[in-house]
Amino acid sequence: MKTYNPFSLEDKHILVTGASSGIGRSIAIECARMGAHLYLTGRDERRLLETLTFLDNCNNHTILIADLSRIEQIDVLVDSIIDKLDGVVQCAGFTILKPFQFIMSEHIDAIMDVNYKAPIILSQRLVRRKKMKKNASIVFVSSISGIWISSVGGCLYSGSKGAINGFLKGMAIELASKSIRVNSVNPGMIDTNIYSDGTLTKEQLVEDAKRYPLRRYGRPEEVAYAVIYLLSDASSWVTGSNLLIDGGYTLL
Repeated sequence: MKTYNPFSLEDKHILVTGASSGIGRSIAIECARMGAHLYLTGRDERRLLETLTFLDNCNNHTILIADLSRIEQIDVLVDSIIDKLDGVVQCAGFTILKPFQFIMSEHIDAIMDVNYKAPIILSQRLVRRKKMKKNASIVFVSSISGIWISSVGGCLYSGSKGAINGFLKGMAIELASKSIRVNSVNPGMIDTNIYSDGTLTKEQLVEDAKRYPLRRYGRPEEVAYAVIYLLSDASSWVTGSNLLIDGGYTLL
């Protein structure tokens, strides 16, 4: 007899974008541990294959190479998915640090194409082509940057993430009739290689982490656990929410 677990992803088919590194890779690892069958997508085949080596039951998962900034590759990706999906995790994204007065039109296009337009179009294509099951869940990996905070040079990133958090509200209302839930997770600073690239010293990072009430940065798996909650039956009455995962930072 199986132990009841409302957070289980056993036999659920889930697509994870941006699965080649960082938070996306951690989400893939933890979802696999919870029993999910995964479609992993990203631009770098080598790194996706590396992610695959970390997964439980690696033969149960599929990698699909795609540059989501290109609409035609989104269409190919959707056509390559042979199972109806129980969940989608939209984790692909990047940042551009640029002070407001130096932002050019091409900077706006570049970040919005990947962080805003691509996840919306991908979600739309999946729904239109009936690739989503009833009671499926779509989770956007957003950020506290946008609705809650920003920083010098952070206008572009904050704008793209704030836009997604706003968009999903209407999306959740419209997809409720199809029993598809839509939510986002919004991490504060997460301890990944992105923030360990030498831009700041270890001492500076330790000092910066003290700004958080819990006195540290988050870990990638802590974001993954929140995503698992939103993918699982445990959150079956949750839609249109922007879930904070920030160690209390936005309380200050």
